[in-house]
Amino acid sequence: MKKIDFRTDVLPLKNELYRLALRITLNPAEAEDVVQETMIRVWNRREQWQEIESIEAFCLAICRNLALDRLKRSGNQAATLDESHDPPDHSYASNPEEQAVQHDRLRLVRKLMDQLPEKQCSCMQLRDIEGKSYKEIAQVLGITEQQVKVNIFRARQTIKEKYIETEQYGL
Repeated sequence: MKKIDFRTDVLPLKNELYRLALRITLNPAEAEDVVQETMIRVWNRREQWQEIESIEAFCLAICRNLALDRLKRSGNQAATLDESHDPPDHSYASNPEEQAVQHDRLRLVRKLMDQLPEKQCSCMQLRDIEGKSYKEIAQVLGITEQQVKVNIFRARQTIKEKYIETEQYGL
C-alpha cells in the first residue's frame, strides 16, 4: 500500500468532487458544502487510509453519499443544472448560427440527463464526463462493473431515444 498524503492525494480531488456533487445536488452552494464535508470526513478517517485501495474512489463514494443525503433532505428533485457552470465551447466561434445550435443541443442533453434515474446519471457522469474506468465507478457506487456497464448503456440509450424524438417532433 502506498502512503497517502492529504495535501498531495486528497486535496487535488476537490474539483472532481465538486463536479460530482453539483451534478447530484444541482446547486453550487450545496455542492461546495458537500465537498467541504467530504474533506472533513476523509480527514477524520485518516487512520484507515492505509487499508484503502483507492483514495479517489473512497472520496468520490463519500461525496456521492453526502450529496444524495442532502438532495433527499431538501427535496430538490425538480431543479435542473444550469449550463453556466461549464466553460463556453468556442469550437464553433466563427459561426454564430452553429454555436447557437450546439448550445441548444447541449442544453437538451443536460435536460435529458437530469431526467435519468440517479444511478444511471451518476454512472454516465463518472464515465463520460469525468473519464473514470468501469472499475473505479463500481467502487464509487458500490455496484459491480457489469451493473455499471448496464446503467451506462441504458442511460445512453434513453438519452439517444429521447434526443431523436425531440429533434424529430420538438419539445
